[in-house]
Amino acid sequence: MFLFVTAMKKAFKMADDKRDAGLCTPSDIERWDDVQYGPDPTWQVLDVYRPKNAEGPLPVIVSIHGGGWAYGDKERYQFYCMDLAQRGFVVVNFTYRLAPDFKFPAGIEDTCLVFDWLKKQADCGWFDLNRVFAVGDSAGGHMLAIYCAACNDSSYASALKVKPSICPSAVGLNCGVFEIDMKKSSAMLRDLMKALLPNQGQDPMEVSLANPIQFINPSFPRAYVMTANKDTLAGPLAKEGLVYKLRSCGVQFVDRTYGGDGAGLNHVFHLNIRDENARKCTDDECRWFLEG
Repeated sequence: MFLFVTAMKKAFKMADDKRDAGLCTPSDIERWDDVQYGPDPTWQVLDVYRPKNAEGPLPVIVSIHGGGWAYGDKERYQFYCMDLAQRGFVVVNFTYRLAPDFKFPAGIEDTCLVFDWLKKQADCGWFDLNRVFAVGDSAGGHMLAIYCAACNDSSYASALKVKPSICPSAVGLNCGVFEIDMKKSSAMLRDLMKALLPNQGQDPMEVSLANPIQFINPSFPRAYVMTANKDTLAGPLAKEGLVYKLRSCGVQFVDRTYGGDGAGLNHVFHLNIRDENARKCTDDECRWFLEG
């Protein structure tokens, strides 16, 4: 039924394999792999990365991977997340349940479990829980926006049947899709929603719950909203509604489109840690997190 998902996953995997070929764990990073954060030992696992010689609790970044809600895992994001850690953070990189085998809001439930797990680590000495940030790109950006909106809107959380715990102080919403319209969205996005949503997008209520913008309020965390100038999946137009809502709510945010002056940058370009533009983007975002 969802043959397009299989084709998409194959294409994404080929691109990721090419991007990350030859990469390995940096010598200045220590890592803890395959920590179970929920009852499912296959899907609900995470890694933690930290600068090897760092002392005491460090600011935290929780990363929500992208992949069209149907592809990806922590292994695909390990090098990007270790690159974040090299900038002075302890980074949590997790796998979550994917469509079409698991339906919305399974990924949001898993995200809540990850933050619950993080909260329980308060006494371990690794994590500064007063400085918790989060990043998400593509589908992960969409999920992060939902999680943060639910943190600050109890009725939304109740409708999703989730109980968020830690709300990040600031978030990076990178190359994300934040508005779902089963009539006007691209054919690819509509097909992905059919794979993700329990009633394949035929129920207006479930489509509404998958649209985080309407639930954003002034308590939403400050946000670094980023995309690329040549992103054909979630380019500059994809963030306009989000930017408008953040501005109207008085939420502190940065609106950045990378690329220009001859540099055409594509979807989730920032994951290519070898690329100068990706390094600049990650530097900008991490600096912004810490500067407040």
